[in-house]
Amino acid sequence: MRIIIGLTGASGAIFGSEFLKACPGEKYLIASRWGKSVLAQETGLTLENLAPYAKKVFSNDDLSSPLASGSNAFDAMVIVPCSASTLSKIACGIADSLMTRAASVALKEKRKIIVCLRETPLSTIHIENMLKLSQAGAIVMPISPSYYQEAQTVGDQARLFVERIVQLIDPQNAATGWKQEAL
Repeated sequence: MRIIIGLTGASGAIFGSEFLKACPGEKYLIASRWGKSVLAQETGLTLENLAPYAKKVFSNDDLSSPLASGSNAFDAMVIVPCSASTLSKIACGIADSLMTRAASVALKEKRKIIVCLRETPLSTIHIENMLKLSQAGAIVMPISPSYYQEAQTVGDQARLFVERIVQLIDPQNAATGWKQEAL
């Protein structure tokens, strides 16, 4: 599987870094300027630390990247964490960066896109934009860690949330610790 991973400036960089590490397949990372800043502030990591987990790291300013074209096939795009600003741009069709352009491609090509919003409280505008994306075919998955899966640390919560994302991308091949109820 070919997966595009977007990392924005929303708080919750641990979710993005854990997803990049856990996600199976060929991964391409796009980080916004503020995504890089929040990554460093919250985790002490840099893009250089994350680069070994991605096939390639792209600048968010690189609109000449192959990821900006619908002719470059990919299986899914996950933006984690996703800022309300990025979510709003995607919902309104603004493709002014590589991340928003790749998301636009995912929507128009009917490819899987998962947007992990990290914002609270939510305004009516945020909720309307989430509705627009959902109606356009995106999965809107607010970062809402579980507390019933024996998570003891924020890292545990991040890993459990990441396992849910992996299940959504590739349910047949997801090897996760997410406990499902017996039917």
